[in-house]
Amino acid sequence: MKRTIMTFVLVILTSFSFWANEISPFIKVGTIQGSMSDTYGRVLLALNQEKFNVLGTYNPKGTGQLKVIVFTRNDIKYTVVKVADRGALAAAMKIGLLKKGDKIVISYVNPEYIFRAYLGDSYDTYKDTFDKFQNDLKTAMQNLGNDFTPFGGKVSEKSLGNYRYKFSMPRFSDPVVLAEYDDFYTMYNHIIKNLKTNDYGAKLVYKIVYSDKEIAVIGIGLLGNLTESEAYFLNKIGETHLAALPYEIILQNHKVTMLDGKYRFALFWPDLSLRTFMNIMTTPKHIKKTFKKITSDSNMGL
Repeated sequence: MKRTIMTFVLVILTSFSFWANEISPFIKVGTIQGSMSDTYGRVLLALNQEKFNVLGTYNPKGTGQLKVIVFTRNDIKYTVVKVADRGALAAAMKIGLLKKGDKIVISYVNPEYIFRAYLGDSYDTYKDTFDKFQNDLKTAMQNLGNDFTPFGGKVSEKSLGNYRYKFSMPRFSDPVVLAEYDDFYTMYNHIIKNLKTNDYGAKLVYKIVYSDKEIAVIGIGLLGNLTESEAYFLNKIGETHLAALPYEIILQNHKVTMLDGKYRFALFWPDLSLRTFMNIMTTPKHIKKTFKKITSDSNMGL
């Protein structure tokens, strides 16, 4: 009888452990001594060795103390887009370089975290492809460090696909519509032009275009001086999560949308206290306002 009870307890505990498996949004590779430029060069070499494609780089906040490298690979790029509801957002991965004194802290966004959050139930369908991508990324980064420590908070893997910070807060399935359009190429070209010529600090960092599907993901640095800027919100919620940047918009199904800031910030900073989160509560609204300027007809000469 005792053995039966113990077996039952072990089964319950094992099941609970499975369902309670938690994932962090970032992986720390390690800390190395050297300059930002040298470290950047080493990262590019490491990515190239595993056939990752660099899409763009920039300095969040406009400071040389921070650098983000955005990359993808064709296996991921052409897999995630099969998920009809904005799956293409999961194609861009990011590495963050944070300079502290004469050392550089290297981290990257956890691919599994992004795949589960953005692709929902479709994650399991392509799990083998995702596992290979993650393993190859770790192999590449082993030339730069051996920590591979998860950080940045934790979210259970089962809730990531339907994640929200608090009750009544937005989810991935609640995008913000910025604009609607009739012709994909007209809208896309004018957004790119506006990002290159605007005077309010919105910077084109990267773009992924699926011409045959008329889908485009565009990463935008926020280098202005208002409450939507990286200088403002990173000072409030921390620079260690810089691999969450840049923010992105997506063109698909004749609409330009963005993830609601109340979802996106919470997703990449899930360990924020409510008090700290309240310190940036106006930021999502101002980012939306900036992105509407980028996509509006009046700012694009239509």
